[in-house]
Amino acid sequence: MTQETGMMPVTLEQIADAVDGKLVVPSQVQVPQGPFEPAVVSDSRQAGAGSVFVAIPGEHVDGHDFVGKAAQNGAVAAIVEHVVDAPVAQILVHDCVEALGRLAAYNLAARRKAEGDFTIVGITGSVGKTTTKDLLHALLEDMGPTIAPVGSFNNEIGLPLTALKVGRSTRFLVAEMGANHVGEIAHLTTIAPPDIAVVLKVGVAHLGEFGSPERIAQAKSEIVRGLVPGGTAVLNAGDVHVAAMQAIAPADVLWFGIEDVREDASTPKITARDVTLDDLGHPSFALVDADGRTAPVTLGITGRHNVVNALAAATVARRCGMTLERVAEVLGSVRRISAHRMAVSTVRRGEVSFTLIDDSFNANPDSMKAGLDGLAAWHAKEAVQPYRIGVLGAMLELGDSEREQHRGIGEYALSHGVDELIAVGSATDKHFDALAEAMSQGAREYLETSGRADVPIHWVHDTAEADRLVVAAAAHHPDTVVLLKGSHVSGLSALAERWSDKAL
Repeated sequence: MTQETGMMPVTLEQIADAVDGKLVVPSQVQVPQGPFEPAVVSDSRQAGAGSVFVAIPGEHVDGHDFVGKAAQNGAVAAIVEHVVDAPVAQILVHDCVEALGRLAAYNLAARRKAEGDFTIVGITGSVGKTTTKDLLHALLEDMGPTIAPVGSFNNEIGLPLTALKVGRSTRFLVAEMGANHVGEIAHLTTIAPPDIAVVLKVGVAHLGEFGSPERIAQAKSEIVRGLVPGGTAVLNAGDVHVAAMQAIAPADVLWFGIEDVREDASTPKITARDVTLDDLGHPSFALVDADGRTAPVTLGITGRHNVVNALAAATVARRCGMTLERVAEVLGSVRRISAHRMAVSTVRRGEVSFTLIDDSFNANPDSMKAGLDGLAAWHAKEAVQPYRIGVLGAMLELGDSEREQHRGIGEYALSHGVDELIAVGSATDKHFDALAEAMSQGAREYLETSGRADVPIHWVHDTAEADRLVVAAAAHHPDTVVLLKGSHVSGLSALAERWSDKAL
């Protein structure tokens, strides 16, 4: 269904009031005299006729420098922290990010008061948020106009910008909520209080920031505490920290998962039986509803780990009224999700070609193992196996155990069939480089004790060297498949972009 881009009808005076700001209109500037439905943007390049530009001061770029450009592109107002010499109405506020959140909360409250059903679904978890969001977007959009973030817009800027796309006919808002510290998700739920809150997993992502898995669980539990009165918690029965959140749920709890660690496992859940993978890594399974009814599913995306993400999305869709059979159909139809998440393509470099599995958006130990599992599953049933290369970057924010966890990933890669490992560090960041070295050490230690035949293990200091090694290996192994996986700062997503220019 057609996506909306503008917020609920509003006047400039109402915007100023919502953000606790002062409206300043330069002479000779004309402004809308009645309610309008502006697109709200923080990038002046996205400003268009009738839009509102939020001039967010950044670490490297100050949005105030682009107010004039936004006006040239058609913006009718800008939210600013100081008045700028530009021919556009300006709403003066103390803090633009805070104002953005206030305006988003105002917009969602206005949509709730308007005609027609409207449901906010919040999603959090250490891994799987964006993929679950993408699957749920496809499911809910089948039922009505749905707004969901592009990519991983899940912080105090990205979530409000997404919420400000909610308009008069929006039926669902899918709000991804991430956290780097305790209290962040609680703040996001004040902007977009969910009717349904999904918690996927409590892992070790950001362990260095939080200090312990229990603190991570505390942060993730804020989405359940932030539910509207009578809201529904959708919890992973296979994660002990998530299952414990049942105690703070305000009303109904719905369960999903394959494993079950609950004290009372007799409560029904949506689950998957008989999970198998085809030679491209697409999972097939029997989707089992809480009442025991089943429907066959073959996911259009790859990765066994995505079965649990699909179960979470299915649980929400069933709660919202979709039939089990239709859930299965839509899950099978989703072929593309957000960029750099197990995206498969063929890359040609001169006379050399190889298959790329691009999972380079980010990395933590759980998602790294899931990516390696996907690499291991690639054509695993063939008599002649492909040559599997893991190009892995370091993982950040893992706390005191970071070196041990990187050694563990190196060992995991070799024990799960990687034929060549390239650990990508940095020539300029000694800490990042040392973590890549630890990964290569773990792989070598496994190789020394496992009795496995010799495997090339490389510790490199930039993506250019990784690129050269991959091309050299693919030249000697015609059936080569490459997994790219690492944190944002690894630069592997940039390497994926360069390779994508050469995709077949």
